[in-house]
Amino acid sequence: MLKKEAKKITGGLSKPSKMPGPAYNLPAWHCQTGAKLRKIEGTPCFGCYAMKGRYRFSNVRAALERRLAALEHPQWVPAMVQLIKGQPWFRWHDSGDIQSQKHLENIFKVCRLTPETRHWLPTQERQYLPADPATVPGNLIIRLSGSKVDGPAPKAWPWTSSVVTNPEARTCPAPTQSNECKDCRACWDRSTADVAYGKH
Repeated sequence: MLKKEAKKITGGLSKPSKMPGPAYNLPAWHCQTGAKLRKIEGTPCFGCYAMKGRYRFSNVRAALERRLAALEHPQWVPAMVQLIKGQPWFRWHDSGDIQSQKHLENIFKVCRLTPETRHWLPTQERQYLPADPATVPGNLIIRLSGSKVDGPAPKAWPWTSSVVTNPEARTCPAPTQSNECKDCRACWDRSTADVAYGKH
């Protein structure tokens, strides 16, 4: 499969300026847990960044919807593999989230077929996570997101992320280095149990 065809099938990858590699984003307005949390002040999803700014442009919204529809394409897995292979770092869902059990299983397939790539998947959708974390491909880290700003990290999963308002509690260095990861790879590192991001 050529990359041109793979892009047509999947809707293509995104290239967040902050990240050391590409990403794949979906429309945040189709988040399941996030749609509920967006209505609750004090949650990370309240005032969601992926519901404002450039995400509201009609061309961006259309592209996100195309990627969402692409999840059902029978060639989605090999197309994603074609686009990701050779990339050392990859992020799933710089906007949006897991849509179904099948969606997560297909992500697992992509990860297993791109063993040279380190994958990171943040999520609020704990209902789709496997009962045994050991079944997650070794080159993928899923970080379960906390549901409250300044709240405790989730206890239901070994790798998590938190959102904090106290700069001294923040462990993500991006705000102090031009909002870029630079040489930090904590989000992809299984030896880092929790990554605390500043509220934005």
